[in-house]
Amino acid sequence: MQVTEAHLARIEAVDEKVHAFLHVDREGALAQARAVDAKRERGEKLGPLAGVPLALKDIFTTEGVPTTVGSKMLEGWIPPYDATVTQRLKAADVVILGKTNMDEFAMGSSTENSAYGPTGNPWDLTKIPGGSGGGSSAALASFQAPLAIGTDTGGSIRQPAAVTGTVGVKPTYGAVSRYGMVAFSSSLDQGGPCARTVLDAALLHEVIAGHDPMDSTSIDEPVPAVVEAARNGSVEGMRVGVVKQFRGEGYQAGVIQRFDESVALLKELGAEIVELDCPSFDLALSAYYLIAPSECSSNLARFDGLRYGLRVGDDGTHSAEEVTSLTREAGFGPEVKRRIMLGTYALSSGYYDAYYGSAQKVRTLIKQDFDKAFEQVDVIVSPTTPTTAFAIGERADDPMAMYLADLCTIPTNLAGNAAMSLPCGLAPEDNLPVGLQIIAPVMKDDRLYKVGAAVEAAFVEKWGHPLIEEAPSL
Repeated sequence: MQVTEAHLARIEAVDEKVHAFLHVDREGALAQARAVDAKRERGEKLGPLAGVPLALKDIFTTEGVPTTVGSKMLEGWIPPYDATVTQRLKAADVVILGKTNMDEFAMGSSTENSAYGPTGNPWDLTKIPGGSGGGSSAALASFQAPLAIGTDTGGSIRQPAAVTGTVGVKPTYGAVSRYGMVAFSSSLDQGGPCARTVLDAALLHEVIAGHDPMDSTSIDEPVPAVVEAARNGSVEGMRVGVVKQFRGEGYQAGVIQRFDESVALLKELGAEIVELDCPSFDLALSAYYLIAPSECSSNLARFDGLRYGLRVGDDGTHSAEEVTSLTREAGFGPEVKRRIMLGTYALSSGYYDAYYGSAQKVRTLIKQDFDKAFEQVDVIVSPTTPTTAFAIGERADDPMAMYLADLCTIPTNLAGNAAMSLPCGLAPEDNLPVGLQIIAPVMKDDRLYKVGAAVEAAFVEKWGHPLIEEAPSL
C-alpha cells in the first residue's frame, strides 16, 4: 500500500509538468494494493511483481477504466472487458496506476500526435519523450512508475526508451497477446515491457508473455527463460553483428560515439564482433510506410460513428454516410488521416500490386537478410535512434523527418524478430540519453536479456547508470 501511495503522490507532484498519464486510476490502484497486502497477511503465494505499480499504455482495454488510444474518437469510452495483457497483470497482482499518453492510435514518433496534448521528456521538458509510447517512457524516467507497458509497431517501445534513458523490449511478434490491444497495423503491432533496468523488464516480460487462444497470431510455444538470462548476463564467446546500414548520414555524432564505445565494450567483455551487410534494410522505411498505413486504413474503418465511440451529426438531418464522414473529420487527427489516406490509396484498384504488393516483397527480402545475418551471429547491435530527443514542435510540419526517427527499429518489426533498447550513456553535445539496440532471432528473446544484462552491469561499473545517477529533477 505504501509503495502505491508513494507513486500516486509522485504523480500528483510532477505529472502536471510531464503529462505522462491520461487517466490516473487512484481508487482502483489503492484497491489492488490493499488486496495484495491482504494476500500477504494470509500467507498466500505472491508473484515476483506483486504490489509493484505499473503505468499502462492507453491502447490496452481495461474494464471500467477509460481507454482512448490518445484519440477524440474514443474519448470517454469505458471498455466492458480487459485485454489479455491487462488480465495477466492483474492476475500477477501488479498494481495498475493508470493509462499513459500516446500518439493517437499509436501513429507517431514523439507523442505530439495525442489528441490530449504532448508529453515532455523528463530529461528536458522541451524535448519529446519518443513515441508512440512516450507517456509510458516518461512515467519511468520521471519516477512516477517503476514499470510500464508499451506497444511497438515500428519502434514505439524502443525509441521512447532510447530518448528517455530507460529499457524497452519488443518481444518476438506473437509472443505477447494482442487481444484487447486496439489495432493499428495488425501484422506489426506488438506489446512489450518497459522498465528502468534489464531485470525489471525481464520480470515483466515473463508476466505478460505466453500463448493466448484469443489471439490468432499468438505463438503456442513456451516463453523463453528471460529472467534467468537477465540474472546471468554474459556475452563471453557470443558473436555480435554490426550492420553497416545502421550508420551514416543523418546520425548524430554523439549517438555514433556512444554506439562505438558500446561495441568496444562488448568486445572487451568477450564477444566477437562481426561486420554485416544487409542491403534490404535501406528499403525498410519505405516498405513500412506502405504496409502500416494500408493495414491502418483497414483497421480504422470500424470507427464509423455508428457502433461506439464518438458520433457527430446524428440529429435526424444527416444520412448514415454523412454521420460517418462528420465523425471521422472530428474524431481523427491529422496524422491518422494522413495514414488512412495513404493506406487507402496503396490498396486501391490498380495500385495494390505496385505499392502494397511491392512493399510485402521488400519485407520478405528484409526477413531473408536477417536470416542470413543470424547464420553468422547470435545477436545484432545498432543505435536505437539516429538522434537524441528533438524539441517538441521541431518536426511537427515535416512528416518525413519525423519518420526517420524509426530508421533503426523498423526492420525488426517487418521481420518479427525480438529487440531491446537500453541506455548506453549520454550524447556529449546535448547531455541527453542514447540507446543501444540489441536484436535477436525469433523466439530467442532470452538473448536480448543475456546481452543486455551484461552490458548494463558493465556500464554501471564503468560510467554509472545514466538514468539513476544523472536524471534531472523535476
